[in-house]
Amino acid sequence: MKKITIAIDGFSSTGKSTLAKQLAKELEYVYVDTGAMYRAVAYFAMQNDLIGADFFKKEVLVQALSDIKLEFKFNSDLGFAEMYLNGENVEKQIRTIEVSNFVSKVAAVSEVRAKLVEQQQEMGTNKAIVMDGRDIGTVVFPNAELKIFMTASAETRAQRRFDELQQKGDNVSYEEVLKNVVERDYMDTHREDSPLVIAEDAIEIDNSYLNKEEQFAAVLELVNDVVKTA
Repeated sequence: MKKITIAIDGFSSTGKSTLAKQLAKELEYVYVDTGAMYRAVAYFAMQNDLIGADFFKKEVLVQALSDIKLEFKFNSDLGFAEMYLNGENVEKQIRTIEVSNFVSKVAAVSEVRAKLVEQQQEMGTNKAIVMDGRDIGTVVFPNAELKIFMTASAETRAQRRFDELQQKGDNVSYEEVLKNVVERDYMDTHREDSPLVIAEDAIEIDNSYLNKEEQFAAVLELVNDVVKTA
């Protein structure tokens, strides 16, 4: 079967990573969560007092990029790769609401995007890859054989994210999560460098009223159609 590149873009908390993991497992493809990479850089900035509620030392972060080593290491127990920052597993730390509050600001820095996009493109050299993020179909893999753009209402996405954080034991309110979702949408779509937009040849999926199984089945059918004609 011909190997292809699958690019999944969309707004925050639309289930991009869940779908990408399902596809990668089904197809035996490599899965790359680019959001985790940006979250790891944001976490690095937080740990080194480079970003806060009322400050962002962009220039210092840019100078420190050479000190940031990102790796994905496969966890056989979980069935997917986890994010490592300078040798430390930070998968849990980067999923907090605190990191979510800063990740869009960090992702808007051109030098950060350039560094991570270069790494992402290297990962996809041999195809057979599923990658999700904000600019995969427009910047990282503009020639991807299949491009998906996922969306849902802000309220639906906030509820999903709130439920997820509650299950993890995080003490957050729905209002706080909704505010974060709306703010990230604005920053992601209005940044100067690689804003979140729908690629012209992307297939848009609104999953506001789809469960994970229905969504997976629909996208897997798209994959099979593309593979047959590729």
